[in-house]
Amino acid sequence: VSAWFGSNKVLERVTLTMEPREVTALIGPSGCGKSTFLRILNRMHELIPSAALAGSVHLDDIDVYGSALRVTETRLRIGMVFQRPNPFPSMTIAQNVLSGLRLSGTKVANPDALVRECLERAGLWRETRNRLNESGAALSGGQLQRLCIARSLAVRPRVLLMDEPCSALDPISTSVIEGTIKELCEDVTIVIVTHNMQQA
Repeated sequence: VSAWFGSNKVLERVTLTMEPREVTALIGPSGCGKSTFLRILNRMHELIPSAALAGSVHLDDIDVYGSALRVTETRLRIGMVFQRPNPFPSMTIAQNVLSGLRLSGTKVANPDALVRECLERAGLWRETRNRLNESGAALSGGQLQRLCIARSLAVRPRVLLMDEPCSALDPISTSVIEGTIKELCEDVTIVIVTHNMQQA
């Protein structure tokens, strides 16, 4: 892929294979295009008015920019966790976990079990099991980021993109999220942007 913002070319013919059920870390100096590349992988780059793209992105031999997949289908298969946690403040913790399913119109047989499973996988169940009906905004920074991970997992993505998910977190929260990533990559392909060489 190559990518532009207006006439400014920010990525030049990047070709990369990310192995399934592995963590691929993207590292490099600020402004080199890491986050742009990550956003291209689930079609968020095209949301920017001046953005342009050439090339293709393949998941299971299907070009996610081709006509076979709608944008919403792509984003269900390729989830995203941002640098700053972005839960829905008016929703409870449980509602936040299920929000991606609701937005995509996906029905689930047992939502309570899914909430528990996703919070457990994100390493947040023990801290929230008695607070599921409280606002997601009441959580700490590290907890909010894990809530966003749980929300991403609820739609059963094949790939999870993470844009510096620990950059605003304390060392303990960072360690918890890194442990979560290690466990998740047993069945989810993870691509993470990080400035932390030790983390990479």
